[in-house]
Amino acid sequence: MYNINFGKSGLSVPTVAVGCMRISSMSEKEVSEFIETALSHGANFFDHADIYGGGNSERVFAKALTPSMRDKIIIQTKCGIVPGKMFDFSYEHIIESVNGSLERLNTEYIDVLLLHRPDALMEPDEVARAFDELKASGKVRHFGVSNQNSYQLRLLQNSMDMPVCANQLQFGIMHAPMIQAGINVNMYNESAVNRDGGVLDYCRLNEITIQPWSPMQFGFFEGCFIDNDKFPELNAKLDEIAEKYSVSKTTIAFAWILRHPAKMQPVTGTTNPARLADCIKAADIKLTREEWYEIYKAAGNILP
Repeated sequence: MYNINFGKSGLSVPTVAVGCMRISSMSEKEVSEFIETALSHGANFFDHADIYGGGNSERVFAKALTPSMRDKIIIQTKCGIVPGKMFDFSYEHIIESVNGSLERLNTEYIDVLLLHRPDALMEPDEVARAFDELKASGKVRHFGVSNQNSYQLRLLQNSMDMPVCANQLQFGIMHAPMIQAGINVNMYNESAVNRDGGVLDYCRLNEITIQPWSPMQFGFFEGCFIDNDKFPELNAKLDEIAEKYSVSKTTIAFAWILRHPAKMQPVTGTTNPARLADCIKAADIKLTREEWYEIYKAAGNILP
């Protein structure tokens, strides 16, 4: 495992983040094994959200931690989604959400807080006021967003004194519009449509770490593409390259993301310790340019 700079925060973080969305139904013993597996492979960055498991993911995670672990790990959580009702980036909701996460996580501070998806009614100055207060009180150390385009990022950053450090975006072999648009510039085909305001290049230019979420999924939570009969050509190519490096297809799928020069930090989605280890192993592999494009084309993409 190697580390990357986390935006302009000054934090050095592992290049693979450990997603905790699905741990809410696990036992304390299972979560402890999950955490220990991550730490034994150098992955000490754990991604949460206040809505994961209705807050229970944060609770079971806290119960599995020993007191000596807190200073050795980086905890990121998210707020802003009121499930089934609305998005809420109001000052009051942000403060209330953070206080709830602090209690569930049984910690005095959160290392990173992300705004969870865009709120159409966001008032940047109000968000900035909440962030300033949380930073001054020591409750949150660094801030970021998720699923925001370049203009939304610019609008928020214009009101903030501190940097937006991260942007969590859906990205992977089977969900790569921000790659496709860049390859198909000035073309009439569907892949040329710029759907995000050039967010990939914007984040690179402004030193904002992109955190790909659901990197193994296709569509919007439609399932995993690994060993899926819908994608025979892709799985055959992943098998071929995985055999060359003596690793799993999961490892190669993560290595494909890490090969991009944007220095992304993909978030794992598995609760299986062995599969988690496979994700983390990707940090030790650098695909060739030819291999990267072979995988890209095997996923159904056509080069202009």
